[in-house]
Amino acid sequence: MAFTNQVQAVAICRTPYKQKFGIPRQPGLVKSAHGYVELQAPFNHIDSVRGLEQYSHIWLLFSFHENLAQGWKTTVRPPRLGGNEKLGVFATRSTFRPNGIGQSVVELIGVEQLNGKVRLNIAAMDLLDGTPILDIKPYIPFSDAITSAQGGIAHEAPHTLPVNFSEQAIADIHSAKQSHPNLQALITEVLCQDPRPAYKRAKQDLKQYQVALYDKDVLWHVTDDGIVVDAIRPGVV
Repeated sequence: MAFTNQVQAVAICRTPYKQKFGIPRQPGLVKSAHGYVELQAPFNHIDSVRGLEQYSHIWLLFSFHENLAQGWKTTVRPPRLGGNEKLGVFATRSTFRPNGIGQSVVELIGVEQLNGKVRLNIAAMDLLDGTPILDIKPYIPFSDAITSAQGGIAHEAPHTLPVNFSEQAIADIHSAKQSHPNLQALITEVLCQDPRPAYKRAKQDLKQYQVALYDKDVLWHVTDDGIVVDAIRPGVV
């Protein structure tokens, strides 16, 4: 049966992640990531979120809007399996899906009305800046948290790498402290997840990488001892 109802974004999500590379693969892994969900007309009314502040977390249903044109395949190569084995798309959280719909649970910091806009301040998201939000629902602990659940290939939290900062990077962070006081913590939590493609992790890698966070480009490379942040530069607007 075809689904004919039109789906309209109810909000737009604003996050530190300006590009897909570097976004954590699951929510809750980068707790220093702060942003907000801004409701869009005709849903931009404070009554539409009345009572939401009593919840500590919310579900966001969203569109993988930058992946829609690339389509989808029946099987994908999950990073957890090193990018070498295939699983069915419905057995993974691949961002390339038939309807391009994702879901994420995020921490709700607060609800505010600012300059006529209703905002939900959130943290620990895994969403690209500008992501269209299709629906918002409260997270209900007694029913949504199933402690006996089995997580398949992703039952355990991912392995993390130590992150070190060069003298230049420390100086750059200090210069940006007024506008981004949590920048060092955010960089550490993002990079310790090792955002590189899975096939890069099992071999020597001399490449310098770049991750865009807020209005900054973070330059880094990998050594035998972990990840080294080389410098933080102004991003390209």
